[in-house]
Amino acid sequence: MRTQDSATTPTTIAVTATGTPGNGSAAEARTGVEPRTRGTLLAGLGVISFSLTFPSTVWGLESFGPWSLVAVRSTLAALIAGAFLLAGRVPLPERRHWAGLAVVACGVVIGFPLLTTLALQTSTTSHAAVVVGLLPLTTATLAALRTGRRPSRTFWIAAVSGAVVVLGFTLKESGGSFSTGDLYLFGALLVCAAGYTEGGRLAALMPGWQVIGWALVLCLPLMAVVSAVTLSIEPVRLTAHGVIGLVWVAAGSTFFGLYVWYRGMAAIGIPKASQLQLAQPLLTLFWSVFLLGETLPLAAPVAAVAVLVCIAVTQRAKS
Repeated sequence: MRTQDSATTPTTIAVTATGTPGNGSAAEARTGVEPRTRGTLLAGLGVISFSLTFPSTVWGLESFGPWSLVAVRSTLAALIAGAFLLAGRVPLPERRHWAGLAVVACGVVIGFPLLTTLALQTSTTSHAAVVVGLLPLTTATLAALRTGRRPSRTFWIAAVSGAVVVLGFTLKESGGSFSTGDLYLFGALLVCAAGYTEGGRLAALMPGWQVIGWALVLCLPLMAVVSAVTLSIEPVRLTAHGVIGLVWVAAGSTFFGLYVWYRGMAAIGIPKASQLQLAQPLLTLFWSVFLLGETLPLAAPVAAVAVLVCIAVTQRAKS
């Protein structure tokens, strides 16, 4: 594989380290407006896919235990990713990239799905959607620390404000103290943000979809073994919802969502894609009512909108 080390400037790496791989300026210059429209549609599909992750996980838990659901989900997604990589005859990454891919795998493929699945055993999807709505801010903060960038004061004020809103909402909904599910969600924020940050750095050196593809394949041997063990230990009660939930989190959220998201991001660039992602927590709140029949407390949409405003401010501050 030919890397772009010699052509990649520190500025490029700093920008992509936020979890959004590069921009599509070169492609747009070659093909005009059409890639921009196609990229917007692809990135939008990615956001919709991600917004369905929590409801699908709740459905999946109807049929599988939390550990087997995560293991089988990762195994199926890795098989799909491997098929795409083989079909595209994509060469193996260079040895120096495997450590970074391991960070992506631990954060995005294993850590985030496992911790959020454990959290959703006791937390509602609407509650989880608000807490995890802080993910873009967490990722941006870790990226700033990872790359040595110095965001503006406005950025930090907005980031801290978003964190305060989420902490206040969590304490209110949990009766004044953090529940076990909340601790899982906060842990999920950290490991996923680390995976996104490292994935963004690698996306300056290879196409973003290949980053997640190889991270999934890297997990395949471990996840296949864990799937066999957990399926033999945890009870399996197949239902239509359970199977649909498993298929979606594997094929839809874990592979398809990330695939179209990175492709769309490359075509339309960071600013437009970031604005699309602002709709994700609110979409999840909608799915929690429409698919799961949850009743939203008034604080949930209010907190979600407040977090989205904070994220929008950080986007402007960074640009």
